[in-house]
Amino acid sequence: MAELLGAESQKVQNIDLHALTGWIPERVAIRVKDPDFNSDSLFKILHTRLHRGDVLATVATGEMSDEEAERAGLIPTHAYAVLDVRQINETKLLQLKNPWSHVRWRGNYSELDTIHWTREMCNALNYDPKSAASFDNGVFWIDYNSILNFFDVFYLNWNPALFTHTFCLHQSWSAGVGPAKDTFNIGDNPQFRLQVGDGKGAVWILLTRHIVDIEDFKYNREYITMLVYKNKGKRVYYPHDPPPYLDGVRINSPHYLTKIMLADTSERDFTLVLSQYEKTVTIYYTLRAYATCPFNLEKITDPFRHIKKIDGEWKGITAGGCANNHLTYSNNPRYRLNIVSYSHLCIDLKAPRQYQIGFDFIPVVTDNYSRKSTGDFR
Repeated sequence: MAELLGAESQKVQNIDLHALTGWIPERVAIRVKDPDFNSDSLFKILHTRLHRGDVLATVATGEMSDEEAERAGLIPTHAYAVLDVRQINETKLLQLKNPWSHVRWRGNYSELDTIHWTREMCNALNYDPKSAASFDNGVFWIDYNSILNFFDVFYLNWNPALFTHTFCLHQSWSAGVGPAKDTFNIGDNPQFRLQVGDGKGAVWILLTRHIVDIEDFKYNREYITMLVYKNKGKRVYYPHDPPPYLDGVRINSPHYLTKIMLADTSERDFTLVLSQYEKTVTIYYTLRAYATCPFNLEKITDPFRHIKKIDGEWKGITAGGCANNHLTYSNNPRYRLNIVSYSHLCIDLKAPRQYQIGFDFIPVVTDNYSRKSTGDFR
């Protein structure tokens, strides 16, 4: 089952900032119950990088009831600009701005809070709650724990000047190529070979689906992601054989960012696979790579120029079963393949989904080929 993530209405903050600035968009979901979510690491990144000017940040609420929103002073599915990130002793704070320029947070460290605003805190932030309470401009302080509790996602836009190398490819994926769902087979998906030079560093891959119709933007039903395999740049046919090095979440946002971090001993050759869920239309997209070290990015082309398709059936006596059925296994359908010269060969066996299938490849001349099997029935 593909993991899907709908992009909320506030996603325009992230998309618009990319359109206006060209800075790299990233979506960081706030999932405190997810063991892979590191809130301390995220705060450290925000605190360090925002002050350096490396990133623009917004943070957005999720769905809330009217009563909860009124009590908290927050607006459901609404994005707020992050103006500042501070840590005073052990207290982590963010300064936010409601783009409406009114309606402010009413909880901890709001201008209404008479408990947490000590003289030390006010002096450290040069902040006067009484003065702030006299005029609602939509700007407020909020503690990080409340962010984790009431907000749903951070949208970050990174300065592309952080990377010394970049390259992009403009491609399309026809609606008629590949299965509607790529849960079982990704052999027909667009795939790319990424080869990275030596040394520590990072490569960020930004997948952008082209949207030229307002209705497409409003009712976006295309869920896309990028899968990364340590497969030495070879084509991948099954989603989890081998398992992906980075398994993306399918999201109906126009942008999906994948980060590959590299150590001195890291694998340097990767296979990138564009993935989708229930693709219904031709997808036009751009794949842009940003890196701190030299790299090469190219599409993996299909090497097969000659194709033959044979329709058959397992029925009656020809339904011999698996190799454990010694007496009947040889009754299964057999095909003879003559290869006149060295070539790449791909055999694709398809059957109704409710059946587990496989086949054996048995060479007559063993000098050039060895016996192969598709392995476990699928």
